[in-house]
Amino acid sequence: MGDDDLVVVALDGTATGPHLPSSEWRFHRDIYRERPEVAAIVHTHAPFATTLACLDRGIPPFHYMIARAGGRDIRCAPYATFGTQELSDHAVRALEGRRACLLAHHGMIAVGASLESALELAIEVETLAEMYWRALQVGEPALLSDAEMTTVLEKFMTYGQPIRKG
Repeated sequence: MGDDDLVVVALDGTATGPHLPSSEWRFHRDIYRERPEVAAIVHTHAPFATTLACLDRGIPPFHYMIARAGGRDIRCAPYATFGTQELSDHAVRALEGRRACLLAHHGMIAVGASLESALELAIEVETLAEMYWRALQVGEPALLSDAEMTTVLEKFMTYGQPIRKG
């Protein structure tokens, strides 16, 4: 895929380019409208995230890294037919206060301030979905408390390796 393959879609849904736009252009448009801090969206049908989504199951706080998605859990938006405004509305609601969500019987969305950050988050969500799925094979995993997830979310505000100056 090259630059010549890109399709530009205006906010009203009109498209220019050599191909038709993705059937999911609506949720891309609506997420960008609702979330000015979002500069990139990754939508995927990654196998473990989609497996949980096919069970209408989000990912609860079984692991502290859930906080990478911006909240205490990763929600699963209710099902709606692909490409519809209804699906877009569900996705936007599931992303409130979050940077990722699952889409029931469909897949996953991850958002970020850059394509790199959105892709990194999508990979992290797929990893968490796999770990959660594996834990479910043994039983229902213990969940972290709301108080602990609040602590983790606060710590994630300054998470990472600072760059030393000098």
